[in-house]
Amino acid sequence: MIAGVLSETLPGERRVALTPAVVPPLSKAGISVVIQSGAGVSAGYPDEAFAEKGAKVAATAAEVVAGADLLVRVRLSPPGTPAGDADLALTRSGQALIAFVDPLGEPALATALAGRGVTALSMELMPRITRAQSMDALSSMATIAGYKAVLLAASHLPRMFPMLTTAAGTLKPARVFVVGAGVAGLQAISTARRLGAIVEAYDVRAAAKEQVLSVGAKFVELPLDAGDAEDQGGYAKAQDESFYRRQQEMMTRVVAGADVVITTAAIPGKRSPVLVTSGMVAGMAPGSVIVDLAAERGGNCELTRADEVVEAHGVSILGPTNLPATVPYHASQMYARNVQTFLLHLVKDGALTLDTADEITRETLITRDGQVVHERVRSLTGA
Repeated sequence: MIAGVLSETLPGERRVALTPAVVPPLSKAGISVVIQSGAGVSAGYPDEAFAEKGAKVAATAAEVVAGADLLVRVRLSPPGTPAGDADLALTRSGQALIAFVDPLGEPALATALAGRGVTALSMELMPRITRAQSMDALSSMATIAGYKAVLLAASHLPRMFPMLTTAAGTLKPARVFVVGAGVAGLQAISTARRLGAIVEAYDVRAAAKEQVLSVGAKFVELPLDAGDAEDQGGYAKAQDESFYRRQQEMMTRVVAGADVVITTAAIPGKRSPVLVTSGMVAGMAPGSVIVDLAAERGGNCELTRADEVVEAHGVSILGPTNLPATVPYHASQMYARNVQTFLLHLVKDGALTLDTADEITRETLITRDGQVVHERVRSLTGA
């Protein structure tokens, strides 16, 4: 079986889907790797590194597509865009695809892939079960996003994070408030703590309190009844508007006392809930920073604009949408390991085996035999 790796087409995307280190174990399992020349360069992996590990380096994308049974990508561009149309053109009927394809946010892409006759498996839909932890690329990328969010905040904040006692006097530590204690939030807490900040955190899921305390932050208690706040996959569930309004009212004081606010609250396939209003931003001290990790789906801050830095009320509001791509070497390494484990799960005796009785396969498989087969994605397409 031949797995093909192409250069990424999404603007600003510097990751590569497989790295040289995963080529030997894949080869041992009967999966040969062919990679487009230059695909790994921006991530720090030159063609020579792939060739040394046994991968074939192809001169063009067309050469990769022509010979590959399976394409491995990081993420596909949205349909209807020049890059998205180019991505679809780089597929053929009967071919398999593993990538971030945003099936809940861009169901039209699933329909387009089905129309091309592609068997597509979505890394976003990896179930959060013990067997699939080593395949969970969303968690891998969230780890990087949480880490980098703190570094961005530190670089924009006009003060230092740690308390320092110097000959010129004592400098007070920065106060950081993290909203959402999922993988990204917990990594943000840990990183801010390592830099010496005083960290508080809040999550709608009551079970998150223990995790927040375990990484050294204070858990902010808001007397709100969220009911069943967590879905079967471990993600926070959307709440009604009255809940978010009461949540905003109670969070106002905490936000006002923070030098840095990092928001991470995202609902798969839906617009991010607005948790920080313009009025709350106005109550923050001048020079404060907000890093909104939910910017790609509208943002948790009312004033966020995707991939921009907004200055409002003396506060800097950052809306990065692809932080893992800014750390491409390790982001690619983590993603490639996730994909490697997933491939070893799917490929038996050198052939792709799609056993839908297996939860991992069933939940990630979105298109097959010209149809959108994933029930939730199919309902979003209107089929």
